[in-house]
Amino acid sequence: MNTRALPTAPMSVDDFLAWSKDLPEGERYELVGGRPARMQSERIIHAETKANVWLTLRNALRSAGRTDCHAFIDGVSVRIDETTLREPDALIHCGPYDPNASIAENPVVVVEVASPRSPESKKTLEYFSLESVEHYLVLFPGEGRVLHQFRSQTPGEIVSRILGKDATMELTPPGITLAVEAFFAG
Repeated sequence: MNTRALPTAPMSVDDFLAWSKDLPEGERYELVGGRPARMQSERIIHAETKANVWLTLRNALRSAGRTDCHAFIDGVSVRIDETTLREPDALIHCGPYDPNASIAENPVVVVEVASPRSPESKKTLEYFSLESVEHYLVLFPGEGRVLHQFRSQTPGEIVSRILGKDATMELTPPGITLAVEAFFAG
């Protein structure tokens, strides 16, 4: 693989996007605190779960008639600040968007499928620093459980709950209800 040299100086999101546009196929990075962080290869269970999540989110939006919201799978990034750009496993973006863009400007639901070494607690703080993010889901495919974090009615308060495969969850906004087992189908 022809790996590009990592920059030595901290980068802005715009600098990172310019640097990363010509990366070799399959080589992916996030920008964390101005530094490119290589994303790990995925196991099949991770890829299957991610695909199930995207399909479940997309179908729920369609069932709810939410034509203003779109589900995206990895490859669409979320700008946390000027030096941090995350690429969640799936997300729901509500509102207008540029189909040629690589960043979701109004993410409402952000989903990560947990892997053995993923820093989910740091991502929780980053995603909820964005006013638009209402829900953050972390899926644990080996356990068939979901950590659902969401904004409460009390300003500044984030609520966490752990749901098993037999549970359903309501994500408002965008106003959809999901069966947790759908994330883990197959």
